[in-house]
Amino acid sequence: MATAAAAGRCLSHFMDLESVKSSSTAISCNSSCRLSHHRKYQVCRLSMNGCQGDPTVPVSTTETLTFPMVPSPSSAVDTLNVAISALKSNPPVHSSGIIRLQVPIQEQIEALDWLHAQRNLLPRCFFSGRSLTDGSDLLLTNGNARTATVHTLLSVAGVGSAVFFRCLHQFSYSDWKSIKRFLSTECPLIRAYGAIRFDASANISSEWENFGAFYFIIPQVEFDELKGSSMLAATIAWDDDLAWSWGKAIDALQATMSQVSSFVVKLRKEVTRTVILSNDHIPSKMYWNLAVKRALEIINSSSSPLIKVVLARSSRVVTASDIDPITWLACLQVEGKNAYQFFLQPPDAPAFIGNTPEQLFHRKCRMISSEALAGTRARGGSMALDLQIEHDLLSSPKDHLEFTIVRESIRKKLEAVCNRVVIQPKKAIRKLQRVQHLYAQLAGKLLSEDDEFHILSSLHPTPAVCGFPTEEARVLIGETEVFDRGMYAGPIGWFGGGESEFAVGIRSALVKKGLGALIYAGTGIVEGSNPSLEWDELELKISQFAKFLELEEPLRPKVENFGTVN
Repeated sequence: MATAAAAGRCLSHFMDLESVKSSSTAISCNSSCRLSHHRKYQVCRLSMNGCQGDPTVPVSTTETLTFPMVPSPSSAVDTLNVAISALKSNPPVHSSGIIRLQVPIQEQIEALDWLHAQRNLLPRCFFSGRSLTDGSDLLLTNGNARTATVHTLLSVAGVGSAVFFRCLHQFSYSDWKSIKRFLSTECPLIRAYGAIRFDASANISSEWENFGAFYFIIPQVEFDELKGSSMLAATIAWDDDLAWSWGKAIDALQATMSQVSSFVVKLRKEVTRTVILSNDHIPSKMYWNLAVKRALEIINSSSSPLIKVVLARSSRVVTASDIDPITWLACLQVEGKNAYQFFLQPPDAPAFIGNTPEQLFHRKCRMISSEALAGTRARGGSMALDLQIEHDLLSSPKDHLEFTIVRESIRKKLEAVCNRVVIQPKKAIRKLQRVQHLYAQLAGKLLSEDDEFHILSSLHPTPAVCGFPTEEARVLIGETEVFDRGMYAGPIGWFGGGESEFAVGIRSALVKKGLGALIYAGTGIVEGSNPSLEWDELELKISQFAKFLELEEPLRPKVENFGTVN
């Protein structure tokens, strides 16, 4: 293959690092990038929308080229620049394809630290598993099976898009196939990271419009944090049928590489507390009480099948100084040992960040797992108090009902596409930094790997974020909530060739410099719910964000609105 021959020629360049440094050339940004409207972000525009291709036709070639390990990010940048130049001189014969170039780095560097150093390049993304045991095991051969080593992937950060996937219609099987045509089990780290709206049928408000109904990217430049080491990668995707040629793709990649910083500084995982200029809740507490009471009337009505509905709140916060979303997320990591951290920011859009404990599903080959999570209590200030709160949660009839609805709904949906479903434990406690929940894990074996799309579309939305029955709960949410949930409570994660993982986008916020933040939280309403206690639960759930903010609100001039909420 032409690309394999090019890879061989590339490898000869990497034995002499001095020649690598001397031959690296900086490519001007020019038309590939432009400053965003607020001139706070550098937006790399050139890319292709993979949803416009033929989803039934895989790309012609999918390859991963791994180069020798280097000591530092700067050496990795040099290595990639030479590899890209060599490939540019020896273009492949294929009309479509995707090639990943990856350089292992001896030092373990946090992916979020690398992302923070990238001068606000857009689009950008970040995804981290809940703990070391949630990382993906990957095999790096460096072109030689005798030197193969297994690494654990902890977190991923990316900038630019080799190919993106975005539409305004509901995420469909065809869209899923459009993403999958760029993925392969032979290239496990070529992944599409992104999110899907909670409800594609709802009107999209201004703050969410650049996300579309779904938004995924395969990053142009990616930094992988591994256990004990790191890796820098660059990805080129092209398709002549989409008028995105090899030449355009590699020029766009070089433009992005010219802006990538190899100077990484450890982030301080603390935020200087800032004063709130305004803090508004939608709905207000008065309207919240009315909404919960109306929901309870419907639930208690003999004519309605509704058993549970999840109502949410949007809290708009404007502060005296800018909120940096990456620094905020770094602070959330301190509390996120048992949670997923995520970050997604399309061009000209706020950043969607979160620290969610809830897994939607994890698929590896045909094995799939999911979780039921419901019921919320605060952590106790002492071990004795914490155990008492745990006992109250386990013995609460109201919370047991809410949890059982979630668990049994997920079980039935898994059983529809799995030959056997195991629930273990059936009900336990999951403890987080500030809260604790009722929890169960479900696992099964898919009848077919193609059932992945069915699982995604059937599991979302779970009763934990919507209610039960789903359609009745969705209708009531649409009638009750006067803000756009956007990607809040929707699936967020990644698709890979032989593995995929999605979390539920709760405990999340939409953040942009100069515009403040929208912080989202929801709570399940079932028979026995109390409006005031449910409001307190909302406050508890956003406390991980609120801890960075001063509670006093000094007099200030009126500030610009975050955006129109439909």
